[in-house]
This record gives sequence, structure tokens and C-alpha cells, in this order.
Amino acid sequence: MTDTCREVAYYPGCALEGTGHAYDRSTRAVGKALGLRLVELEGWNCCGAMEVKNIDPKLQTFLSARNLGIARRMGQRTVMAPCNGCYHNLKKAEYDLAHDPASRATVAELAARSGETPYAAGEVETIHALDWIRAAIGPEGLKARIRRSLAGLKVANYYGCMYSRPRHIFPEKDQGPDSESTSKPHFMDDLLAAAGAVNVEYPLKTACCGGAHTLSDSDTSTRLVLNLLTTAEACGAEVIATECPTCHSGLEMHQARAARVFGKATRVKILYFTQLLGLALGLSARAVGIHENFADARDLLRAKGLG
Repeated sequence: MTDTCREVAYYPGCALEGTGHAYDRSTRAVGKALGLRLVELEGWNCCGAMEVKNIDPKLQTFLSARNLGIARRMGQRTVMAPCNGCYHNLKKAEYDLAHDPASRATVAELAARSGETPYAAGEVETIHALDWIRAAIGPEGLKARIRRSLAGLKVANYYGCMYSRPRHIFPEKDQGPDSESTSKPHFMDDLLAAAGAVNVEYPLKTACCGGAHTLSDSDTSTRLVLNLLTTAEACGAEVIATECPTCHSGLEMHQARAARVFGKATRVKILYFTQLLGLALGLSARAVGIHENFADARDLLRAKGLG
């Protein structure tokens, strides 16, 4: 990872321009509050998500590689992707280009058709929003900037399944106590603890939310989310902190669906980790998009002195 990450190429991805807009809003607001600079990729495209990947994985590799190539042309060496799906796909494209000749050939062919220079593995580094804040500011630096502590707020940190799997595409992880762990991720825990939150022991922090099945099998997705919600409550959490727009939307939507379809109501609130950090940095609830969340956490936040 780069030494400071104080300026990064920002790849918001499709979800942050739609259902995950509060994540985009809060990420930009937190970056500004911390004195960090986001330079949005010029003319970025979809990373290929799940749909393209399921039809032609090498086309998905090209789409992700093209975004990395844009960063290279802009003179940027680090791409920050807040979305777990985008982060995962860009990391996988990097791995495939380094290890699979067929992927390199496909990317070269499609780049030639579009009049672009093909991206080569190793020219740009992809990091997550968690990496960005932790590397540029760190828990201690963040602690020094807190204006309104999250003290007393009990949080279950939920990373989702694409943040750390499959392990081989994240070679920078599991490299010692200062690196992120694929089995027990802790970067979000570290940052929110620095902001004063009480991190509960949450055994499902990397369990799947069923996001890929939402349209084809809603009941399965709802049951998977309900397991995440009820476990968080059993662990004493008032909030589930997320760092993925698909997971966040899924938890909110299926929380409502579980109550309506299965008669299983839960009270735990869903908030992006950037929203919580923004509040702790003294930003208003509106500045970090609390009003855009489906699960209304404003009463809880006001009761904690954060509204």
C-alpha cells in the first residue's frame, strides 16, 4: 500500500450513484473532513459486477482493467473503491492479469478495439475505503480528530463475504498484526473503536447476506439477513456498521421484508461506517446522508447525542 493514501483515484462504482448514494455522500464528506483528496476516475465504467461476470468472466476482467487503466492515464497510482463488489472485481482483475495469459490476451484484444493501451498488472494498486482511512490517518490520528465521541454506541461490524474472499486475490492481507485479516477482519473495528464506539463480538462479520440471490430467491436472502440481524441483537448491538452498498441495501430491505413476510421484527439499525465516522468528526446527520437510509436511525442517534 502507498505510504499515505492522502490522494487517491476514486472509483465510486454504479451502486454509489444509486441505492448506495449515502455511502458516496458520507465517504466524500469524511475524506474532506480528514483533509484527504478524492480524484474521481474520468469516464469510469461498471466493473462488470455479477451479471457480466456470470456470462463472460474475461469480459468482466477487461471492464475492471479499463478502470485501472484510466487511473494510470490520470497519473494516479492508487484506486480506492468503497464498494465490496467493485473492490473485489478490481483486485480479481489484477490477479487474473498477473497469472492468466488468456485474460491478458482478452484485455489486449478488447483494448485494441477501443483504441486504448491495455492495462498491465502492477501499474495501479486497488484499496478499499477502510484501507484508505486507516493508511492515511490511522486509528490514533482519527482519535485525535474526534469532536463527538461514539461512546456508548454498541456496534456490530459487518464486512460481508467479498471483502476478503477468495483469499488469493488479496496478497496484502494476512501479513502480520498491522495488516487486515481475511478470517477475522478488524480495520472497521479499529476505526470505530478510535471514534469511541463499543464493538461487540460479532461472529457473522464475514457471513454472506444473500445479495446475489435477492431477485432469484428472495426468501433465502431474507433468511440470511434475518440471521445477521438477530445475531447482532443477541450480541447486544444497537447498530450494524457496513462497508458495502449491496450488503447495506440488502440488510435494510430484508429487515423490512422479514417483518412483513415472516413476522420477524428486529430493531437494530443499519449505518455505513463512514456515516458513523462523519458524525464522530462533528459532521451533521444530513451531511453524511442519514436521511437517505431506509432504516431510520435518527431517534437512536439523538438519544446517543449524535443526532
